[in-house]
Amino acid sequence: MASNVTTAKETNVIDKSKIARVRELDFATLFGENINSLITMLGVTRKIPVTAGAVLKKLTVTGTLDSSTVGEGEIIPLSQYQTTWTAVGEITLNKYRKATTAEAIIKGGFDQAVNETDKRMILDIQKSVRAGLVASLDDDDATKVSGSTLQEVLAKEWGQLQVKFEDDAIQAVYFVNPLDVADYLSTAQITVQTAFGFSYVENFLGLGTVIMTPQITQGEVYATAAQNIVAYYINVNESNGLGDAFEFTTDPETGFVGIHEDSNYTRLQNETVAVSGVTFFAEMPAGIIKGTLSVDSE
Repeated sequence: MASNVTTAKETNVIDKSKIARVRELDFATLFGENINSLITMLGVTRKIPVTAGAVLKKLTVTGTLDSSTVGEGEIIPLSQYQTTWTAVGEITLNKYRKATTAEAIIKGGFDQAVNETDKRMILDIQKSVRAGLVASLDDDDATKVSGSTLQEVLAKEWGQLQVKFEDDAIQAVYFVNPLDVADYLSTAQITVQTAFGFSYVENFLGLGTVIMTPQITQGEVYATAAQNIVAYYINVNESNGLGDAFEFTTDPETGFVGIHEDSNYTRLQNETVAVSGVTFFAEMPAGIIKGTLSVDSE
């Protein structure tokens, strides 16, 4: 009598490849959510998708307003302004890879050897994005101020921003070393929040959002308008050739990062590859204020 039992693989079976896909999606979605929380915290309104190799530029506006008195019927003199775009580099697709050997998996277990190290790699990728944002603030064309206290420096920077962006209702954003604000935080009843690895305080002293990061040198305070910060990114989701050659799992909302996990049987190791091209920077150097905490000598 013939058996009715089939040996074919059932449909909708949750196999190893589907589990890997879920892990990839978890990491990619977490990265995308964290980036979006950073964008919300910074108040960034411009997210610009570009292709790899696109030239990033900073804008400089120079000129003079002709405010001469004009008599009745006379020709109104022209005010002269020039805009200059300066290239600051190209946006690149950053590539990362991590490999975990079979021996490491046996010793520590899959979750510890692979999942936990994947999480750390994502955190380190986020750290590199934060470092790029902070580095973009250190510009020679930034306006300089100084003060003997943090409150004094922040107030002066706030005033400069009102002058620089007098025609805009701006949201001021400040970047400060945690050691420079620690004394104030120890006595003030305020709420410290986190986004994308940054600690921040909203409406600090009524002046704007203060972001605390050790990537800022102690004694220095940077400020700019949220409207001056631009987010450029390579969308891994789009038809830019990546999808034709590689299989990346991405955050479907943004495409900020692509994750792929696979097994290398030649070396008997698990490999995770991540790609991301996200760059934040202040577009107008003249809209950056660099403050210095100076201790008065007695």
